[in-house]
Amino acid sequence: MITPRTFSRTVPVGAVALLAASVTLSACTATPGGSGKAASGEESAPSASGTTAASGPPALTPEAYRGALAAAGRPARTALAAIAKARTFRSLHQRIDRAQSALESALARLGGLRPPADVAPEHADYVAALRGLNGRLGALDEDVSSHVLCNGTAVLAGLGRSGEFKDFRASAGDLVKAGDYPVVQIRPPVQASRRLGNGATVLSAIRGGRGSLSVKNGGTQDGVVTLVRAGRKAVSFYVRKRSTAKISDIKDGTYRVYFTTGVDYDRGTRAFTRNCGFSKFDDALKFQTVYSGYSVRWSDWTLTLDAVFGGNATTSEVDPDAFPG
Repeated sequence: MITPRTFSRTVPVGAVALLAASVTLSACTATPGGSGKAASGEESAPSASGTTAASGPPALTPEAYRGALAAAGRPARTALAAIAKARTFRSLHQRIDRAQSALESALARLGGLRPPADVAPEHADYVAALRGLNGRLGALDEDVSSHVLCNGTAVLAGLGRSGEFKDFRASAGDLVKAGDYPVVQIRPPVQASRRLGNGATVLSAIRGGRGSLSVKNGGTQDGVVTLVRAGRKAVSFYVRKRSTAKISDIKDGTYRVYFTTGVDYDRGTRAFTRNCGFSKFDDALKFQTVYSGYSVRWSDWTLTLDAVFGGNATTSEVDPDAFPG
């Protein structure tokens, strides 16, 4: 070992740093053929090239990996399928939230395990695709809030059209091909654009009068008009965009008039599935039949769904969950 030398003479201030560095360097230098110990006599730390113990859980067997995939994916599959069963906007938000929670749980379980070595790349892609799918669900939930999407079927169709779903389908397919491993099964419906004929009757519950209602729809979306008497839906009919439709045989009484507009009308749920709006006319319509001698007079009303110059009927938005569909 080379022993550091001590200097007793005075040196210029500017040279102190150089001399100190020289002394330190000498103290760490081993003698030729020596043991390689530090100047203090302590053992040197192991080199970076030394062997270290493996970290993390051991890799799963194919059988155990299949079980882990099935256990993690089952709740996610169930929660995603349940989105289509939502019947109100509130329940739709709740079901999307449950699906996201189920996907987050699946990600936590799958992200913490080691798959068989031969499918490690496919596993990593699958987990990443699930994470992307979860993020897309969050964006679709915002579309529900803005009424771009209006029911569960539209949400799942939107998911199926997304780039995230294409990535998921590809990664899931690779995992299945690699060892017939179980993945989350998602079968999104195809986006539709269904319409009824202009003037088609959607609901007829209270009829039997002389009155009539003509509705002009000069807008860019189809609409459905609903008349409500004493809190009960009386009649609903379809009015295509840039068209006029008329409903007759309206029974005497005072009616509130509601209308919804949108794209892709689902007759089963009596609602548009995309780009939907919900409104009502602020003033009620009174239908009355008057008999006078040999004459009969009755009420014929005309309404316009879109705003027109000189119009005298105001409208207000309606909570979609309170709309009389």
